[in-house]
Amino acid sequence: MSDNFKNLDELFFNYFDDEYYWYIDFSSSEKPVYFSNSVERVTGYKPEELQMMRGKGKEIVYDDDIKRIRKTVDDFKNDAAQSKLQIEFRIKRKDGKLIWVKEEMFAERNSDGELVKFFGKVTDISKYKEKEETLNKKIEELKQINSSKDQFISILSHDLRAPFTSILGFSEILLNEPNISDKEKAEYLSYINDSSQNQLQLINYLLDYSRLQTGRLKIEPQRVQAQNVVFNCVSSLTGNAIRKSIDIKVDIPESIYVEADERLFNQVIINLLSNAIKFSYEETTIEINANVFNDKFIEFVVKDQGIGISEENKDKLFQIGKMFSTEGTKGEKGTGLGLALVKQIVEKHGGELWFYSSPSEGSEFHFTIPSSTNTILIVKSEAEEREELVNLLKSLYPSYKIISAENGYDAMGIILKQIPSLVITDHEMPLMTGRQLVQTLKRENSNLNIPIIVLLKEESDEVKKAYQEYGIKTINANPLDTSQLQEKLDESLVY
Repeated sequence: MSDNFKNLDELFFNYFDDEYYWYIDFSSSEKPVYFSNSVERVTGYKPEELQMMRGKGKEIVYDDDIKRIRKTVDDFKNDAAQSKLQIEFRIKRKDGKLIWVKEEMFAERNSDGELVKFFGKVTDISKYKEKEETLNKKIEELKQINSSKDQFISILSHDLRAPFTSILGFSEILLNEPNISDKEKAEYLSYINDSSQNQLQLINYLLDYSRLQTGRLKIEPQRVQAQNVVFNCVSSLTGNAIRKSIDIKVDIPESIYVEADERLFNQVIINLLSNAIKFSYEETTIEINANVFNDKFIEFVVKDQGIGISEENKDKLFQIGKMFSTEGTKGEKGTGLGLALVKQIVEKHGGELWFYSSPSEGSEFHFTIPSSTNTILIVKSEAEEREELVNLLKSLYPSYKIISAENGYDAMGIILKQIPSLVITDHEMPLMTGRQLVQTLKRENSNLNIPIIVLLKEESDEVKKAYQEYGIKTINANPLDTSQLQEKLDESLVY
């Protein structure tokens, strides 16, 4: 090895882990090749191993790159005007790992342009290549998104204009034809109303989708009873179902609560149910059920016996740029935007949406929403007694979250916002008694169905009867019988 190369190796060996140097002396008849010691850190091979491999014609360059690299290097060697070359390729490390490297070659030539010395630097650029690949994928994704948006705007502009044809056409007839019968007027007004409703729904979908995409629509999760939301959705769609003699069956336990933005969760159910009705045959059944998916999520399923989805259209579902519209079994119109919105809402909640469908056999849509932690609220004014009861319940029900409030007013805010699984409250409290708390809760939300246990320090038939009228359980708390309390809790709590 030349002295210059030894000095070079000593200079760089301890400072650069991701590169090595090589040197060829063409002035020698043997044309020996030297490698810096750092070559082992990049390739896994010792300098002497690479020298032996070269002598046997073996290569560490990746097979797919060899032909390109050889031609590039040969052209460089034969071009007397060139003194520097930079190339990128892949090599096979000794451990079998494939890495990307950048090689910079420098040629020292005599007056005739012939090579005298040839040396270079090889740098491991795998990390940069990975970043480059990630960026290229991101660029491609953004191009596809941009293309999808262009297609979406094209589809949307058509769908936004279409309903106005009916609205303007029928309204013009109503304005200009004085001899129209009442029956025809009612029919035309019905067409105008349907078109207006579809237009309003489309605009609402579009606004919500846009806000979700840009982050302007803030999701505000709270504890929501799933059964109550679903029943409300079914009620709002009962008219549509009756017109097609469709029976909607709901199988959702009262005990299931989710952590969701109630308005958006409601929109998910409405969209999936309205689609199920739209594409179901007359006199069929739609099922909606929910159950525990895992320790973090609840799974909901909406199943119909409708026309199903063709293989061609399955890949288009949920994609804005590939939106398609299929008429319902009675000619109902739609844009396909509703399902894209549903997917956005579910994913913004951290859940997933998927489906199974076969043509003429119906569809079933599944989605997951975070489950809400079961919570017990203790309402007690005495801090020491409150802390003792909190610790007791934590030991008895470790899977439950135990929270507390020191008066009825604080408890009201917690109950209406968090909807606990159960409330334990004293009867006698300052500012608001347990009875007043119950009455206020019933007045504020008559549908609120939370089990409540009232602790009585002084038993009174009149007080007990007043609570019983509301379906409230009472326990003598002077002294508090722990076993009796647990028995009442076990009766009230659903595991």
